[in-house]
Amino acid sequence: MVRANVLTRYYTMKRRFVAPVASRSHAEAALCEALLTLRSVDEMHAFLKDLTTPAELEALADRWSVVPYLVEGVPYRDIHDLTAVSVTTIGRVARCLTADHSGYQLASERLRRKRKPA
Repeated sequence: MVRANVLTRYYTMKRRFVAPVASRSHAEAALCEALLTLRSVDEMHAFLKDLTTPAELEALADRWSVVPYLVEGVPYRDIHDLTAVSVTTIGRVARCLTADHSGYQLASERLRRKRKPA
């Protein structure tokens, strides 16, 4: 019983609220600016490996991998069978594709135009 009280007191003492120096929106804008400085796929890959955990990077890659299928109108279950990405994740990406701020749609369209032969 005494041990539990000591641990509780230790963790309670260690917690303290520290106000962030920059706002979340400022931090997001700074991250976006950093991403825009990268000039190649290799540079971006190195940055993402530093920025994210392996699981986070895998989740990002999974989300992006379903975008072309969704743009083509492939059914969710078929996308799941092709990619092994969960239907829940596919649905989340699909909702983002139709949102007003659709970065997925913008990036997908620009890549399509870039890859399309002239």
